[in-house]
Amino acid sequence: MRALKIAASAVLASGLAACATTPQGLPPVAVMAKAETVPVGTMNEDAADDPAIWRNAADPAASLIVATDKKGGLYVYNLDGEIRSFLDYGLGLNNVDLLTLPDGRVIVAASDRSDLAMVHILLAELDTAAGTLTQLARIPVGPGEGYGICKGAVNDDGSFVIYNAPKEGAIYRTDLHFTGGEWADRTETIQQVPSQPEGCIYDERTGTLYIGEEVGGIWAMPGAVASGDKVMVAPVDNQYLVADLEGLAIAPHGDTGGYLVASSQGDNAYAVYSLPDVVPLGRFRIAEGALGSAEETDGIELNAMDFGPDYPQGLFVAQDGQNGADAQNFKLVSWADVKAALGLD
Repeated sequence: MRALKIAASAVLASGLAACATTPQGLPPVAVMAKAETVPVGTMNEDAADDPAIWRNAADPAASLIVATDKKGGLYVYNLDGEIRSFLDYGLGLNNVDLLTLPDGRVIVAASDRSDLAMVHILLAELDTAAGTLTQLARIPVGPGEGYGICKGAVNDDGSFVIYNAPKEGAIYRTDLHFTGGEWADRTETIQQVPSQPEGCIYDERTGTLYIGEEVGGIWAMPGAVASGDKVMVAPVDNQYLVADLEGLAIAPHGDTGGYLVASSQGDNAYAVYSLPDVVPLGRFRIAEGALGSAEETDGIELNAMDFGPDYPQGLFVAQDGQNGADAQNFKLVSWADVKAALGLD
């Protein structure tokens, strides 16, 4: 009888261990980083989080990356990964995006979570020549803990939209305009997702807002205020997406085509979908080569235009949550390498 009890206990323990095993999706193809940023200043912490790319149309290789240290502030890097500047903001930043106004000014928007009961937007201006940031405003949005953020439409009059996806699941749209020497803002709640979201990306061609619900999947919804229903277009399925689903990025092509990319943080991979139908095309990971690999990625960013000889068909940037003995940083990957590895046109 004692032997049977021991055997039964062993089977139960084995079953519990199997349940505790992290799911693994379909095998990803491997690509390697061509550059990496200097680590963020916060050691031994989950600190680096989300990047945004500003492309220098006159000299693509001189483009810039703005990225968050959520324990410290905002970094500006060049494409060699060197620090151009740092905006000290203390605790509380998470995701970041940027946009260019009709007059050429580049505006950076970051989700400010220093007040855990109220979402705020940090607005800053990027001096693209100096590579520096100047804080402009701190805009209150609505109840919740600030988390995901992305830009929306930019209008001819200089007004623009910022979307926020706080942890509680509300999706906020904030219309912003600098007029009369002050920022005018108006926020509305346009949707609600069932559980914690983060990744956020807007397709300006179709007016579609994509929201990543960490344990649920990718939702598509109209970006206009309070119009239309949300649709689950890519569920967490333990094949292409393994929870937690984190950052989202887009590479538009033509009127509606291109690619949507998602960070499958649960198994250190990135899922690629076609647009506009959101059909899965494959998965890739950033493997160790001359530089280290990338794991536990939060934020990602993608621009499929020319960024010079190292990135002739586009630049993909991913946060690296396990950067060896160093603090977390960001890895830079040639989008041409990803397309070749996945056999994409």
